[in-house]
Amino acid sequence: MTDYSVSSSHRSPNRPHSRFSSCARLKAIVAVVLLQANLAFAAEPLNPESPIQAQAPASTQTTPPTPEAPAPAANGATAAQPTLAQQAQQAQQQAVAPQQPFHVDLPRSHNPFFAYLPSSAPELNFNNSPRLESLIRDGKLYISLNDAIALAIENNLDLAYFRYNFPIAQTDIQRTKSGSPANGVNTSISQSTQGGFGASSGGGGSGGSGFSAGNGGIVTSTLGEGTTVPSFDPFLIFKGYVDHTVVQETNQFLGGIPTAKTNTIQGQANYSQSFPLGTNVSAQYLGQRLTTNSPYNAINPELYSNFAVQITQPLLAGFGRSTNERFIRIAKRNAQITDLAFKAQVIATVTQVENIYWDLVGAYQDDQIADRSLGFAQQTLDIDQKQLDLNAIPAMQVMTDQSAVATAEGNLTVARASLRLNELLIKNALTKVDDPTIDEMPVIPLDLKGAPDPDASISINDLIAEAEKNRPEVAIYKMSAEVQKQALKDINSELLPKLDMYGFYSGAGTAGPKNPDCTLSAEQCSSNLPTGFPGMFQNIFNYSSPEYQVGMTLSINLRNRQAKADQFRAVLQYRQSQISSEQQQKTILFDVRNSRFALEQAQARVDAAQKARDLAKRTFDITAQEQKLGAKSSYDVLVTQNSLAIAESTLVGAKTAYEKAKVDIERATGKTLNRMRVSIEDAKTGVVTHEP
Repeated sequence: MTDYSVSSSHRSPNRPHSRFSSCARLKAIVAVVLLQANLAFAAEPLNPESPIQAQAPASTQTTPPTPEAPAPAANGATAAQPTLAQQAQQAQQQAVAPQQPFHVDLPRSHNPFFAYLPSSAPELNFNNSPRLESLIRDGKLYISLNDAIALAIENNLDLAYFRYNFPIAQTDIQRTKSGSPANGVNTSISQSTQGGFGASSGGGGSGGSGFSAGNGGIVTSTLGEGTTVPSFDPFLIFKGYVDHTVVQETNQFLGGIPTAKTNTIQGQANYSQSFPLGTNVSAQYLGQRLTTNSPYNAINPELYSNFAVQITQPLLAGFGRSTNERFIRIAKRNAQITDLAFKAQVIATVTQVENIYWDLVGAYQDDQIADRSLGFAQQTLDIDQKQLDLNAIPAMQVMTDQSAVATAEGNLTVARASLRLNELLIKNALTKVDDPTIDEMPVIPLDLKGAPDPDASISINDLIAEAEKNRPEVAIYKMSAEVQKQALKDINSELLPKLDMYGFYSGAGTAGPKNPDCTLSAEQCSSNLPTGFPGMFQNIFNYSSPEYQVGMTLSINLRNRQAKADQFRAVLQYRQSQISSEQQQKTILFDVRNSRFALEQAQARVDAAQKARDLAKRTFDITAQEQKLGAKSSYDVLVTQNSLAIAESTLVGAKTAYEKAKVDIERATGKTLNRMRVSIEDAKTGVVTHEP
């Protein structure tokens, strides 16, 4: 392509001088002077790293410019000065109400009727934490990586959902103290927020529903099987009735009357309670008042009461605290597993938020690159349009410039749409509910570069050792193995015959006034029984009418197939748990190695992309300089600028992948919370008091 922007001294000597009139020569000189002036004026803004506003004049903007972040910290984790978002937060802390911590206790009361009344948990608070409002300035959300993590701890719904597992685990402990089996706690890791782990395929290593406290629990396995655990809660049963009976007598001689009428009032109370050794204590009281119209009764009405106590103790099957408290032991272990699983949930959520944040940073920088490219293409079109008006360049050059502008506009539209999507993702991860005032609010990332990789000099064996020490899954599987091993001992009791020893004591008392209608002889109508309730109660406990018994019962299942099958299945499941532990160990090893390899690959891509970008920048600078000297055309500069934009975008993508690879290896080694200074206690309450 011929460059018409050079001075007349560059004309070919073979071109006839007669073709240029004085007027044409004057126009050419004026065009050259104007072109050189424009190029000199535009030379400095052609720097791709210069501010967006300097690249594209306001009159040429076709889309709203992306808000530029205030001077970001070079390193978000080690910046000495607080970020602008943190400064704004400190300034507004006194003006906003504090976030209420999550706290749900098991209901308790001294009210004797409390046990029979329904309880309710505190109402949910779906308001976003005040921290979010403190980061908004001029209609924009300025957020650093630490701010994003703090907002996730306070607002992320995955964490809010998991926090209820703590009181749920406590309800299981309370339930098992009554002798009932545990319902289990769902400790699977939730990631309803969109985004993903990123660099490593091992991202799912911190989750899963295979924990012993999970949905499987003691319902679909032999875990918790054994002899029937009696109820440790005392039971009190009352029964009473009033009865009136009329019977036609067939033999009047037997009853002394043709029609026998009987009125009965009876009350009965039973108390029963079992204890961890398998001991059962029961007591029963029976009281009765009977009146009749028979003249053959010496007393009328007749008062009768009976009190009995029985103690039963299993000697083989069902004996001992180990088998009878197994549900309590499982529930307490589940509570410990819930605590560890919450740590895994926090790691997963923080990791996910970090990845979303770095995706936002990449989209933000891509948007700036696309905006600079559009500004340069538009500026080149404006310059060439002026040259075309002076007939200094062909119309084809302007058409090429217009095509470049159209392409740059399309790239900017795509980049801006990607930025809006990533803004939506991070707002979704950091808020409890959708807020229309925040939906369309631009998000400005303040940390554009992460901290240096602290694991670069650590050997792979040391990283694996740290993962085995730090990752909560390791402790979870160890606890699960302990529970399975203990279950083998608990279920052995079910194999034994049932041998129970019991002791029984009963005392009875009878009383009643003399029957005034008695027609028998004076001797037969006389009675030495007490006439009222006090005497009757005294006879119950004065050993005047005792009954006592000591005995045992033996029950033997001659084939015992169910217990034998359950016991052997428990052994097989324990072997499976050993395999699972070994598999989990291998998974951690693979996860750490995979994350380390991904980090090394990401670092190599950054180095290669940085070299390619530096080369593209140098090529662009040389081409721009050559254009000033007339050796290159504006089309050549457009080509090199486009190559530079592609190289910059590739570098941004490589840096984003590198930051996410650093995030993933921290997750794989279990150091995410320590590295980001996240407090588990803050995560449990949902209020950040120790800034990340």
